[in-house]
Amino acid sequence: MQLKWLEDFVALAQTRNFSRAAELRHVTHPAFGRRIKALETWAGAPLIERGSSPVTLTAAGSSLLDNAQQMMRSLGHAREELLGAAGRQDHTVTLATGRTLAHTLVADWLVSLQPLLVEAGGELRILTRALADTAQLLERGDADFMLTYHHPLLALRLNARQYMHLPLGHDRLVPVTRANAHGQGLHGFQPGSPAPYLAYASTLALGRLVEDHLANNSHAPALRRIVECDSADALIEYALKGLGVAWLPWSMAASAVKAGQLLPLGDKRLEIGFDVRIYRPKRRLSPLAESLWQTLELR
Repeated sequence: MQLKWLEDFVALAQTRNFSRAAELRHVTHPAFGRRIKALETWAGAPLIERGSSPVTLTAAGSSLLDNAQQMMRSLGHAREELLGAAGRQDHTVTLATGRTLAHTLVADWLVSLQPLLVEAGGELRILTRALADTAQLLERGDADFMLTYHHPLLALRLNARQYMHLPLGHDRLVPVTRANAHGQGLHGFQPGSPAPYLAYASTLALGRLVEDHLANNSHAPALRRIVECDSADALIEYALKGLGVAWLPWSMAASAVKAGQLLPLGDKRLEIGFDVRIYRPKRRLSPLAESLWQTLELR
């Protein structure tokens, strides 16, 4: 039995959908199905009710889910003990977050935290993952903190009795295109003329926000999808090269807009607002992690 099979099974139990769970685990739907089948073979019993939608666990599946989650927590605690034995635990804080947030908010955050880290002789370890994976790192004890987007569409199933959070800021996704020398957009939203669209991969939280917004917005413009990418850093470069229109976090695009390189399109109805939150376990963390949390509480 492989640990990744249990992680797959937990993802399936959380999403209750094979396709969504496969996306979160970054494998194809057929490969994901084979892993679940392999786990059932190892368990010697069916773990899910075949033909049910959303996915429903059998009695054996529910029992295994409890054990799998407990095992992941135990492994996380065992790792903490090993780090402590090596003398690193008190001096290393692990933050799980997405790549875009690591590039924007975390970079700004590090500037204010640097004096504390230097004084304590500590280190901030940053792990960038997809949204569901960062939550699993926190639940397994592999991360002290999780920094993530918050939006009704991006529901996190964290037990409120075990975890708490702080709001750290607000951002918005804004459609932008390259500006020419006269300050005009290279592309625009014209009736009957679909604009070239630079899209996020559906595995990204930002991608799900944009796709849902466009699908349910009566003012959504006509778009012609030409690129899909799992990196906001790449999309802003594509937009700067004039390849099309992208919905970018304002925290990332603002400087290019101010410099006259990018131009926002449409009106506020096409923008998507979201919050940024940081989560932690309610149990006591290391002295350095607690000091970082106190710094955030005083912001």
